[in-house]
Amino acid sequence: MMYHGPSFIVYQLLYMQAPHLFEINDQKLWLSADRSAYWEAQETLIVSDLHFGKTGHFRKSGIGVPQAVFKEDLQRLLSLLQHFQPKQLVIVGDLFHSHENKEMALFQKWRENFPGIAFHLVKGNHDILPNEWYDQSGIELHEETMQVDRFCFIHDITTASGNSLPKAGYFFSGHIHPGVRVNGLAKQSLRFPCFYFGEKYAVLPAFSRFTGAALIELKSKDQVFAIVENKIIRMQ
Repeated sequence: MMYHGPSFIVYQLLYMQAPHLFEINDQKLWLSADRSAYWEAQETLIVSDLHFGKTGHFRKSGIGVPQAVFKEDLQRLLSLLQHFQPKQLVIVGDLFHSHENKEMALFQKWRENFPGIAFHLVKGNHDILPNEWYDQSGIELHEETMQVDRFCFIHDITTASGNSLPKAGYFFSGHIHPGVRVNGLAKQSLRFPCFYFGEKYAVLPAFSRFTGAALIELKSKDQVFAIVENKIIRMQ
């Protein structure tokens, strides 16, 4: 099935693979190898764990991480917004990494380019800036969860009690930076970031490439999509 959304041809030329269609709870999601999910019915782009400011945090500590890492992440997010043209962006926690630094000032200027897109942040454990900062940056803050139709967004799924999961619908979470192991020849294996879809909740890959990936335990009915060399590969 072909996706004919905005800038489809440009996206194919740049990334070699169109977004992958995945349906859950009668809803269409377009999974991108750039670590995002586009919810078609709600015209919503969903990302998690961007950790903006992390490279600046390391540089302040004397570790020479180039700022190009941060700029590349911003450019990827820009490309996704231009491609999907969403009405809103939902960030499932950890938009920023730590206290305010120069990279966050750059983000504020970047944010001004999208006055017509509503930015929502479900607060993560790294989102420690004052609430006033988010308000000044045009970001609507959600302290624990954000409910949109039949989907609920929460940063860390382990903070939701088992009894609350069915009542709130299907959950989207982040936090753990999920990864999956891919085995090759000669007993070699590699770890790749992935989208994880379980029976009651999903875990999104970390948007930032400046993160690790934690292996997740898979059950027989789970559905997993690895991100390998700018391609979405279904694992099970």
